[in-house]
Amino acid sequence: MKINDVILKTVGKVGVLIIFTFGIYLFISGHHTPGGGFIGGLVLASAFVLLFLTHDSETVSEAIPIDFKKLSAIGVLLATISGLGPVFFGQPFLSQTFGYFELPIFGKTELATVMIFEAGIALTVIGVVVNIIFSISEDE
Repeated sequence: MKINDVILKTVGKVGVLIIFTFGIYLFISGHHTPGGGFIGGLVLASAFVLLFLTHDSETVSEAIPIDFKKLSAIGVLLATISGLGPVFFGQPFLSQTFGYFELPIFGKTELATVMIFEAGIALTVIGVVVNIIFSISEDE
């Protein structure tokens, strides 16, 4: 007998949308308020985990063709490169700079180099957490 889980899948899709939105908000506001790459990555990873709980892992893997091991490696590489970048300009490791730019929709916006580092941390956290969940779910 097949279990009818239409309500679970529908609520899961809405929940994933809300969690993704909150995770992106935490990531973007991280260099001015509490949040950033680590907590934003954890929240975004929890959205992936919710997808894997409401649907089977094969369906989600086909819909989202991301190799999470490579994603975590790219995140570590991005964070390391952003930390080493200032060294080439005579600044200490992990120094940051910022500037104000006119963006078409947002107007005058501050962009900081710390966002590159935080993006690397977020990608690393997402990749590691989802890989841990995969390895736990494979043990039966």
